[in-house]
Formats: sequence, C-alpha cells, structure tokens
Amino acid sequence: MTALMPAPAADAPAGRTRTTVSDRLLPLVTWRGGWGVTVVVTVLAGLLRFLRLAIPDNTASGGNIFDEVYYNCDAQSLLRAGVELNTAGVEKNMTDPCTPTGGGSFVVHPPLGKWAIALGIKAFGANPFGWRFAAAVAGTLTVLLLVRAGRRMTGSTLLGGLAGLLLAVDGLHLVQSRIAMLDVFLVFWVVAAFAALLVDRDHLRERLARGASPGARPWRLLAGFCLGAGIATKWSAVYYVVVLGLLSLAWEVGARRSAGAPAPFRATARALPGAMLVYAVVPLAVYVASYTGWFRSSQGFDRDWAQTSGGYAKQDGPFAALLGRFPDGLQSLVHYHQKILEFHEQLSTPHAYQSHPLGWLFLARPVSYYYPTDVGPGRYGCEAASCAREVLAIGNPVLWWGTIPVLLALVWLWVSRRDWRAPALLALIGASILPWIRDDLNERTMFLFYALPAVPFMALSAALVAGWLRGGAHATRRRRLWGTGAVTLYVALAVAALAFFYPLLAAQTLDIDSWRDRIWFSSWI
Repeated sequence: MTALMPAPAADAPAGRTRTTVSDRLLPLVTWRGGWGVTVVVTVLAGLLRFLRLAIPDNTASGGNIFDEVYYNCDAQSLLRAGVELNTAGVEKNMTDPCTPTGGGSFVVHPPLGKWAIALGIKAFGANPFGWRFAAAVAGTLTVLLLVRAGRRMTGSTLLGGLAGLLLAVDGLHLVQSRIAMLDVFLVFWVVAAFAALLVDRDHLRERLARGASPGARPWRLLAGFCLGAGIATKWSAVYYVVVLGLLSLAWEVGARRSAGAPAPFRATARALPGAMLVYAVVPLAVYVASYTGWFRSSQGFDRDWAQTSGGYAKQDGPFAALLGRFPDGLQSLVHYHQKILEFHEQLSTPHAYQSHPLGWLFLARPVSYYYPTDVGPGRYGCEAASCAREVLAIGNPVLWWGTIPVLLALVWLWVSRRDWRAPALLALIGASILPWIRDDLNERTMFLFYALPAVPFMALSAALVAGWLRGGAHATRRRRLWGTGAVTLYVALAVAALAFFYPLLAAQTLDIDSWRDRIWFSSWI
C-alpha cells in the first residue's frame, strides 16, 4: 500500500515506520483524533442545509416543489395509517393535496425514506420545514460520515476534512438535502455502509497482525444493516450491495495475504457463509421489516391479494409452487413487487428534464425543481424590471468536471501504485452511473439526481488525488509547494462556485441578467 499523505496523522502511533508485515496491517489512524475538523466541516454543511430550509414555499401546491408532493403525502399517510394511501389533489396541485380518499396507493419505492420524512412532519408539522427536516439531517450526517471515512481511508485528518468539505459545497447534494425526496437518504445509508466496512477492514487487519482469528465482525454486520436500509429506501442500493460485498471480500483476501496466510483465497472462501449472512440475509430481513406497517394494515395496496385470489398456489410459473408455500402476507408482498418491477421496466414517459447517464458528469441536463412564473417587480423581493427565482438541481462544476481527470488519476494510482483505494472508489462511482446506461438503452426516463450516490465518492476521490499531488513525507519541497498550491486553488474554486451558484440552489431572487450569467448552457434552462 502506498500512502498518499504528506505526513502521518497526528494521532498515529508514534515512531511507527510501517516496515514489518504486522505493522503494515495496522490502521493508519485511530478513531479518536480529528474531531475538531469533523465538527467544523459538519457544522458548515448543516448551516448550508438548514438555513432557509422552508424556502421555497410554493403556496400554489401547498408548499411542495417537484416530487415533494408525492413523498410528503405518502409520509403523512404513513403517520395516519402506517401505509401509503390514495390522496386527493396530488396531480392537480391543490392547496391541500394530501387529503386521504381511502384505499392503498400503488407506490413504486419502499417505505423507509418516507418514514424518515414522516418523522420530520411529526416533529415540526406538515409544512415545508417539517417535511424537509429529515433530508437536511441526512445530508448533514452524510458529510460527517464522509470526513471520518476519508480520514480512516487516507490516514489524514486534512484529507478527510477536504472530502467532507467538497461534499458540503456540492450543489446537487445541497439541493437534495433541502427537498423531501428519497435520494439523500439512499446516499446516507450507502456512505454509512462504506464507512462501517472501512472500520471492519481495519479491525480484521489488526486481529490478523496479532495472529488472532477474525472473530466477531459487528461492523460488517452493521454494514449489512445499512445496505438493507438503503434498499428499503430505493432499489438502486442493490448495486452497492454487490460492489461493497465484492470489495469487502477482496480486502479480506488482501489482509490474509499480507498476514502471510498460505492460501488467502481458500481461507476467505471458507468465510463465505458469514458474508452471505451480511450481504444477503440481513439486507433482506431489514427490507421486509420496513414493510411492517403494510403487514399490520388492511389498507395497503395488494395487501389481501393472496387471500382473495388464492395466491401463487393457483398461478403458473417456475417459482409459483415455491411461493405458494409462503404465508399469505408474503405472497401478497411478492405480487405487489412484481407490479413495481413492471412499472420500473416500462418507465419511458418523456420528461423535459430527463438526461442520459453519459452526460451526467458533464452536467449536461440538470433538473429545475422550482421556477415560478409570477416573479416581477415587488414580488419575492424583485427590485428590477424582470427577475427569476429557481431551484436548479445541479452539481458543483468544479467537483463534477474535475472528476473526469480525477478518474484517470485513480486508474494510474491503481495500475502504477497498486493502491487499494483507487479501484474501490472507481467501483463505487461506477455503481452510481454505469448500471443506468443499460436502462438508457432501454429508453427509460432518467434524471441527473440518479447519480447522487456518486457524489461522496467523487469528493473522496478528489481528496485522495489531492494527497498524491502534494506528495508524501519524503517529497521535495518544490513538489509540496506546487501540490499544495494546486489543491488550495481547487478548493477555493469549489467554494467560489458554490457561492456563485447558491442563488440558483436556494431560490434566491435574482434580476434576470444575473440569472442568465449563471445559466452557462442552453441545456441548463
């Protein structure tokens, strides 16, 4: 492993040169240090996400913007009945669109993220601040987790803080942390699973360094729980179950090889039953448990399908006989999920803001969540002849466009330095984009915010490459000077880009010329 930091972290064990086999297995840092930087970056992220959280308040749709109307209404139904119910006025943008009309609603996303939104509504009421509160919390905590994960992964508090800062100032993550949609919760659970597996990796290597067996692995079990919670928020978390599961196994093989195990692959293979528990059984159990309200209710969509139709015992198909042995509730849930899968496979309705995955890193087509047409003199603080007010879900160009050369640098670090972090980050970013290319070929409707789970790993990749640019402890003074200058300029540009685009992210009123200055391409309109 090649360290990319300018120097060992301040809380690293003193005098460690990491030259022996057992020494190289020890973690780069302990969990105790770096909390000052963690708190500062997290507070900054929280301020950006919570200030003006109730704005915009689009009274024409009861305060909802974009898809908030669906998830807000579903969350309110969960509080009322434990399941999503049909509600009046969702499509008509009525002032009070969440009035139940009876009957279970056909919804195509699992309930956990909507339960999180419901907690905010329970605490602060059915108002914009209430239904956006949980998203702001999840977005802020994701920054905290990324600082700690980055610090553990790089051995540098500075680089961990840099990763967190880049996530904090990303426009897309900021917008999704300020809107009642599901994507920011998905990102939280994915980053939490990744962070837990990093701790598990370090603990495993520590035990092997002492000549002990792997023993209990609670952090890996926690990762399985987080991945299950991610799937219970959006199905796309399944991609991370596969990627993180394979990464964890690869890390275990590497740890056993470093410890001198004669057959590291065979030893890891013998531990596969435990891995299956973590990456299959636990996530599935968490996912099914997220439907507890649906099981307990008689109003959920398709809840009584098995009882009224006879279930899978009367169906044809290769798995019908097996499914017919399930309890009625599980049979009904499986049937419900078959309909959800059919919906996703047939989702090809054209949308003005749909985009193609190959254009996501280029920010080719961001999504406008809010753009009122009645902004004029005397309204929304407009003091010009013509004004605009918008929430544009767009990433920080410095981070997103900068990711393209960063990905090339990761490939170089992987090939030339055999740095285990490079392929891990490449795989995690790829899991956020590459699977959607297949769906794009099938003409499925997709949006830029589908790539949101890539953003934390883009930020972490930039921090890793920044450490390499600055050089290690033995780098020349010239290398350190130029590297530090380049990294400082990059960070300054990222922060400046946030400040420049912030009015478009947070619905601040701009005169029309100032708005046009920020719309760099016609595809951003």
